[in-house]
Amino acid sequence: MRAPISRLLIAATFVAATTTLHAQQPTAPEPKHQDTEVYEPVPPIVTPGKTDDAPPSDAIVLFDGKNLDQWVMNKDKSPVMWPVADNIMTVSKAPGSGNIETKKTFKNYQLHIEWRIPTNITGSDQARGNSGVFLASTGPGDAGYELQVLDNYNNKTYVNGQVGSIYKQAIPLANPARKPGEWQTYEVVWTAPTFHSDGTLKTPAYATVFMNGVLVENHFQLKGETRYIGQPFYKAYDRAPIKLQAHGDHSEPISFRNIWVRELP
Repeated sequence: MRAPISRLLIAATFVAATTTLHAQQPTAPEPKHQDTEVYEPVPPIVTPGKTDDAPPSDAIVLFDGKNLDQWVMNKDKSPVMWPVADNIMTVSKAPGSGNIETKKTFKNYQLHIEWRIPTNITGSDQARGNSGVFLASTGPGDAGYELQVLDNYNNKTYVNGQVGSIYKQAIPLANPARKPGEWQTYEVVWTAPTFHSDGTLKTPAYATVFMNGVLVENHFQLKGETRYIGQPFYKAYDRAPIKLQAHGDHSEPISFRNIWVRELP
């Protein structure tokens, strides 16, 4: 009988000690809704435009239809040769003209831009209203990062080069193109790539694009600059202009209007 009694005494002592230990531990406080509420930093107040396509209070207006003071020629930084009329800028067909870029340089931003393919457009495939919005123009001879502009309302081409594509990299999620002669809109969120001090890639570039209110690129991770020939790769840069392309292979030039940008952290 001694062995069973000893075991009972040991068990009773363990239970008593455990009960005492639990009694001595503080009870965890009940969670409150305040525990997960954050009050700082307070977001800055931004007054929206009167319409969704109008620039908000913190936007940098790159083209309001009056002049091209915010732009220069891409090749030599000379004054822009593109004509402006009726609040619209149009790609110049004059000899010696070409791509244009912003005087300001940017890193991360939100971009609003409207563009129009001519009603009497001719050609097919890539030779039909070809242009581009270069989200970062890293130099006159460099590929940069191109968001394709093209007439794909009724025009077949390679899908990673159609309207709404990150050229030769990202096939658009949809084709919401309007007819030639109608205005189209791009809303872009651009996250620029970053680089280590030795020029190697630290973080890649990302692009989110809405075309005519339809999502066509969803936080797409770029593989590098968008290149016509060869595989993409990154080259280090810090800040860069936004460039508009004068492709030169359409019967009537493409037009742009209402361009503004919001710099982001």
